[in-house]
Amino acid sequence: MRKADRTNNKGAFFTGEYRNVFKEYGYSETEIEAKVKDTWQQLFFGDEDIRFYHPVSDDMGYITDTGNNDVRTEGMSYGMMMAVQMDEKELFDRLWKWTKTYMWHDSGKYKGYFAWSCALDGSRNAQGPAPDGEEYFAMALLFASNRWGDGAEPFNYSEQAKDILHEVIHKGEDGGEGDPLWDPDNKLIKFVPKCNFTDPSYHLPHFYELFSHLGNQEDRQFWSEAAEASRVYLRKACHPVTGLSAEYAHYDGSPEKTKGHQHFYSDSYRVAMNIGLDYEWFRADGWQKEEANKIQSFFANKEDYTKYTLNGRELVRPDYLHNVALVAANAMAALAGDGEAAKKSVDKFWIIPLRRDKRRYYDNCLYFFSLLALSGNYRIW
Repeated sequence: MRKADRTNNKGAFFTGEYRNVFKEYGYSETEIEAKVKDTWQQLFFGDEDIRFYHPVSDDMGYITDTGNNDVRTEGMSYGMMMAVQMDEKELFDRLWKWTKTYMWHDSGKYKGYFAWSCALDGSRNAQGPAPDGEEYFAMALLFASNRWGDGAEPFNYSEQAKDILHEVIHKGEDGGEGDPLWDPDNKLIKFVPKCNFTDPSYHLPHFYELFSHLGNQEDRQFWSEAAEASRVYLRKACHPVTGLSAEYAHYDGSPEKTKGHQHFYSDSYRVAMNIGLDYEWFRADGWQKEEANKIQSFFANKEDYTKYTLNGRELVRPDYLHNVALVAANAMAALAGDGEAAKKSVDKFWIIPLRRDKRRYYDNCLYFFSLLALSGNYRIW
C-alpha cells in the first residue's frame, strides 16, 4: 500500500504548531480562552442540568451518557482525552481508576478489553468492547505518560497503553481465546470483535500514526499500515458528492444495512471531525481537504437537520436529534477545509450553546473536542 508523501508536510506533528482557527476568523484570544475554560467548567463541574462528570469517593469518577443513564467506554475515554489536553491530571486519574476497576476484563475471551457499558454503580450492562473506547484509552494514556510521566500501577500510563495496543491486534493468536479489534488482513478497525464490517467514525489514522511511534516496537509497522489503510478506506466510505458517510459500513466502503445504520446519522458526524484532526496533525492526504469542503458545503445553508441518505436525500425525522454534535463536528472539519463554507461552519458553531437536556452527553462531547481543536488546544503530547 502506498505511503503518503510527506516531503513538504507541514502538519503539527512535524512543526509543533497548531492552528487557532477561531483567531484566524476574527475572534479574540481573550474570548477564545474564556470560552474553552468556561465550557470545561460547565461540563465537568457545572450545574446538574449540564455537567456529565461525577466524582466517586476520594479517587474515582465517571462520565454519564445522560441519554441512556449509563457509563460507556466512549465517554470515559473521551473524558480522559479531554483531561490530558486540559492538563487535569487528578480528573484523568479518577476516570482511569474507575475504568480499570469496573470496565476492564482481567480474564476470559475479553481479557485486556473493556466492557463498553456499565451502570452508574459499576455493574456491567454488557461484557464486550466497543473498539473506539480502546483506541481512545490507548491514545489518552500515551499522552498522559508524555505530559506527566508514569506512576505506580494503574497510573503507569505508557505500560497500560501498550498492553491495550497489544491485545487489540494480537487477541486470539496461536489458538488463544477471543478476537482482535482490527482485521489482521486489511488492518481496518472492526465495529465489534466478531464481525466483518466497521464504523467509519472509528477510523482515526492520526492516532495510528502516533501508535506507530509510541506503541510497542514490534507492532509499529502494523500501525503505520493501519493509518494508511484507514485513509484509503474513508475515501471509499464517504459519498463522492455530498461527503456523507454511513454509521456502519463494510470494508469496501458500502453501507451496512443493520437497523437503518446505512444512513448519515449520529455516529457519522464524527467522520468530519476525525478528518479535520488528521489533516491538522499530519496532512498526509490532500483528499481530506476536498472531503471537508464537500460536507461543509452540504450543510452550509441548512438551519435544521434530519437523517440523510448518503446522496443527501432527507429522511423522516427521528424522535431525537443531535444538532449540536453535527454543528460541532462540521466546524472541526475546518482544520482541513477552506473558503466560505468553512468559515460559516465555524461561525455557526461559535454561537450555538451547549446542550442542556437529557441527550446532552454526545453533543457536548463533540462540542468540547471541536472547541479544543479549533482553538489550537487539541495537541500531540
